[in-house]
Amino acid sequence: MKQTHKPRSKRWIKPFIWILSVLAILIIAGLVILDSLTYKPLDEATAVFQSDTKVAVERLQEGYRFEPADGQVIQPDIIFYPGGLVEPESYAPFAKRMAEKGHRVYVASMPLNLAIFGQNKAESFIAEHPDNRYVIGGHSLGGVFAARYAKEHADVIDGVYFMASYADDGGNLNGLNLSALQITGTQDGVLDRTKWEAAKKNLPDATTYVEIEGGNHGQFGTYGMQKGDHEPAITDAEQLDEVAEAMERWLQPMDESM
Repeated sequence: MKQTHKPRSKRWIKPFIWILSVLAILIIAGLVILDSLTYKPLDEATAVFQSDTKVAVERLQEGYRFEPADGQVIQPDIIFYPGGLVEPESYAPFAKRMAEKGHRVYVASMPLNLAIFGQNKAESFIAEHPDNRYVIGGHSLGGVFAARYAKEHADVIDGVYFMASYADDGGNLNGLNLSALQITGTQDGVLDRTKWEAAKKNLPDATTYVEIEGGNHGQFGTYGMQKGDHEPAITDAEQLDEVAEAMERWLQPMDESM
């Protein structure tokens, strides 16, 4: 009996479809797991994520803009990079508070909520007002990659701020004509203090250190307790007050020089 064979050109189709199916399942599973590990904004953050008589909030292609509703903006503009696996909306209370103080604030939306994939997100924000001056910073992983961006764009960045974060060797700011602000909390159980101490060598001479008594890691945003963190001794609102006051004191000399 004569056997029939499938044309060689079609033999690869079934294995190819099988491989694609397996890859699709793995990708979907990975995204589901990543989503389960991602910290989402609490109701308190969602509640302020809207425009009002004082602050205009707008969704942009690369994130969000918070600015004074009356158009009277105080320089410099502020760019913020979120912490790793934290949704950007979680930082709405901080962004809105600084906008109420007169600043334009940009909060970047990172691919997969990881700043490692969005180091240059600041470029689209700066392009809106290329003649303005900017400070850039962020929380945890966000601060690390904000520093890396600042190192490469010191011509448009006046300062870098860190919330439970540091400048690694890739974002070495030492020797640059920049100002820096370091804010930490005494109850932070996530920040690697050994790396943080070692990274001080990467900061400019003009660095201000602020330690929030009772503050922890997660309360730099508004997304609840983070794995490995310590219980805070102050409320979210109290930590936000201290962060905003530290930022305002740090920014004031820059405001006056513009």
